[in-house]
Amino acid sequence: MSRAAERLKLLINHLDRPPAVITAAPTSVQTSTYNHPQRLRYTFDTDLLTPEQRLSYEENGFILIKNLVSEEDIDRFRKEFEKICRQEVKVPGLVVMRDLVIAKSEFVADQKAISKLQDFQEDPELFRYCSLPQILQYVECFTGPNIMAMHTMLINKPPDAGKKTSRHPMHQDLHYFPFRPADRIVCAWTAMEKVHRQNGCLVVLPGTHTSTLQEHDYPDWEGGVNKMYHGVRNYDPQHPRVHLEMEKGDTVFFHPLLIHGSGMNQTQGFRKAISCHYASADCYYIDVMGTTQENIEKEVKDIALKKYDMDSEITFKDTWAFRGRLVQGERTSL
Repeated sequence: MSRAAERLKLLINHLDRPPAVITAAPTSVQTSTYNHPQRLRYTFDTDLLTPEQRLSYEENGFILIKNLVSEEDIDRFRKEFEKICRQEVKVPGLVVMRDLVIAKSEFVADQKAISKLQDFQEDPELFRYCSLPQILQYVECFTGPNIMAMHTMLINKPPDAGKKTSRHPMHQDLHYFPFRPADRIVCAWTAMEKVHRQNGCLVVLPGTHTSTLQEHDYPDWEGGVNKMYHGVRNYDPQHPRVHLEMEKGDTVFFHPLLIHGSGMNQTQGFRKAISCHYASADCYYIDVMGTTQENIEKEVKDIALKKYDMDSEITFKDTWAFRGRLVQGERTSL
């Protein structure tokens, strides 16, 4: 460890200790008033993240961990995805999303391309991703020890058909979540193959996680927008961007207020990734009435009513509560 890293670690250890534990040594000279600095806001000290990683997440809102998920696991997830596409496996509650204009699918003729699987919590094989020990040990750095898996996705970005519908508008994930606090929520996003700018890697705006939740809606794109692909209405297009090019098995962890999206897939193949949003089990639900999240609440409720023929009294909270799964520790609030 470098001297700079050792100094950072010492600093972080002080920041993470409650003020009552820090005592002053006696001195014979005059002392000045010292205000104890606040502890780091976004991470916990679990002895896993290096001081540099913790400070980088504090500043940027994301960290990339190389080669975290094994090739064997990823190949198993891919095979399960193929079975679902061929309808060899039926998964209760699974939401299958298809691209707006792309008719060419990978595994089933004459079907629009599957662009995303959502809510695979009832599929034991895919849900293994959410319980991988190497994933959870990082998640704990952001949520604490009691961890809920709240939102699961397998993204299958199709080759663009010229309408640019394979893009995902810049957005904040918190727009979709009626639970808080935001700082105790994190996404783990793992590349299932090499991800680069040509096939539509993630694009992030570092530091935007320190702002507030922005207003979201469907962007006015000429080629149309896929269902549920809301985007931030106003953000600074000149804000510095980072294109997260990743190898198979690399995993990025990011804050739910970080503005991010992805570009077109300009290759002939499909680009796959698997992800889970985690939250501390100590988080709590909020009422989004009167907030910028009302539009997504209505859309989610409408989909739930149609898909499950449920009572009109279903709430936004209900649609999330039944999806959440405890993966570590105790279920305390969510």
